[in-house]
Amino acid sequence: MKAHRYLSLALTGALLLAAGGCGAGGNSSGAAPAADMAAPAAGSAVYASAGAPAEAQEGLPEFYTEEYRYLAENGFHAVSTAPLSTFAADVDTASYANLRRMLLSGQEVPADAVRIEELINYFHYDYPTPEDGAPFSVSAEIAPCPWNGDTLLLRLGLQAPQPDWEAMPRSNLVFLIDVSGSMESYDKLPLVKQAFLLLTEHLRPDDVISIVTYASSDQVVLDGCTGDEAETIQAAIEDLAAGGSTAGSRGITTAYALAEEHFIPGGNNRVILATDGDLNVGVTSEGELVRLIEEKKESGVFLSVMGFGTGNLKDNKMEALADHGDGNYSYIDSALEAKRVLVEEMGGTLFTVAKDVKLQVEFNPAVLKGYRLIGYENRLLDAEDFADDAKDGGEIGTGHRVTALYELVPADSPMEVPGADLKYQTAADTGSDEWLTVRIRYKAPDGADSSLLEYPVGQEAQVAAASKDTAFAACVAQFGMLLRDSAYAGSATYAGVAEQLESLPGLEDDAYQEEFLYLVKQLARKG
Repeated sequence: MKAHRYLSLALTGALLLAAGGCGAGGNSSGAAPAADMAAPAAGSAVYASAGAPAEAQEGLPEFYTEEYRYLAENGFHAVSTAPLSTFAADVDTASYANLRRMLLSGQEVPADAVRIEELINYFHYDYPTPEDGAPFSVSAEIAPCPWNGDTLLLRLGLQAPQPDWEAMPRSNLVFLIDVSGSMESYDKLPLVKQAFLLLTEHLRPDDVISIVTYASSDQVVLDGCTGDEAETIQAAIEDLAAGGSTAGSRGITTAYALAEEHFIPGGNNRVILATDGDLNVGVTSEGELVRLIEEKKESGVFLSVMGFGTGNLKDNKMEALADHGDGNYSYIDSALEAKRVLVEEMGGTLFTVAKDVKLQVEFNPAVLKGYRLIGYENRLLDAEDFADDAKDGGEIGTGHRVTALYELVPADSPMEVPGADLKYQTAADTGSDEWLTVRIRYKAPDGADSSLLEYPVGQEAQVAAASKDTAFAACVAQFGMLLRDSAYAGSATYAGVAEQLESLPGLEDDAYQEEFLYLVKQLARKG
């Protein structure tokens, strides 16, 4: 087991920084061109933070005011009365990195901090590459459920095309950085600066970068610098300092205005917000912030959110901003996690290939009598929302994968699935032997109207033993259910999950999966 050797590496990555600087919107002072944005090296190990050095712990808050949105765990539905399951795609990964931070620092994990779909989607799966210009491939597998002998496990997988870096459009990026007093600790602004310095190293000469900061007021630090002014951009980032209250809504308004000013038609226009989410001046409530973001996104500018820090993290606000801003939400607990999000996963983080992606699964009552969607509680939609293009879905970036798990109850299972007694509707046998149909709606990044894809799934998807991808995803789901103290965890235990993981081939070849095994074993030892 090698993962423990890397735990102390977090927050210690050294960066070689260039000197230089200018005022807001200043010209280059002879900086050498930045390296072209290119495909990041594969296989880079990224391991979790084991906590700060002792001297840094002194900067941690003595209070705990973290906020998480309430999650009511999905239950089973009867196919006879509720044959449709509809939800928005989600490629956020913040929940996994955040709970990893908690576990390694010995904290209790709040149930609402565990979003199982984000745990599952943190990891890579071997899905087929899309063909014939399709926006993504779709795959399905139905296998025995490891924690419930009366059900089966359905794994649905979507895979976006891998990035073609030479064909990527130009980027117009606005770094929106919280420099309020709450960002002063070692795991906030210093880590924010490391993250953006990493991204700056991969800019192309014709990319456009602006920087907006906000504390008691907002400030334009850089206005439309190009990627070949690397030293100017890096110096501006290095000079950032924390202090003051948090007027986040003013910073958001200014950042979108800059993004619109430098808008690149057909390009990647995006605000990247870095914060702990503690907005306390101006527009501060989650509802007001969501309405602000929904108004601003009409400009065609996407929003990515990166969360930082511990003790005062406002996860609920940051997740809501990303979900309603046509973007993604990541939590950064180390410089190495920043590298994963902004370098290794750069295509998915920055370049959207499909927006407002919605999935709807229709189950056949002749084959199945019940189902349960595992996770996605914050992303559920009403059935009629699926065809309503005014209703938001999720965003999928270049190279992104989306994985969804369902627990299925076959028609001949002894398990009972309660359903409403209906007077006029009956579960008619359609004569089809298909198990279900997956429908997907999506829009082009700059489109207003959605397209529909449809994939029937039949007996051919059922296997006697789960593939490695399905088996690993099932382990992650059990891990999440145990952390949530789920009523549906069945026979799952941490020791059992560790045993299942150790039986999978090639786990040691994936640093992220190996690290996950380490976390599971730590919890198994605690009993």
